[in-house]
Amino acid sequence: MNIPRDPFILLSYINTKLRDDYASLDELCKSLDIDTEELQTKLRNIGYVYNPETNRFA
Repeated sequence: MNIPRDPFILLSYINTKLRDDYASLDELCKSLDIDTEELQTKLRNIGYVYNPETNRFA
């Protein structure tokens, strides 16, 4: 899967996918063949962390 490289566009893309299509980050990453830790690191670097209770990066 080709995902956005820009971290802010990636944030929007991932949060939209989580809201519309996936019940959890693990489900999204498995389905899109994305490394969960790498994704979290990219978004943590711009100040966002995943909250499983809200199923989004904030």
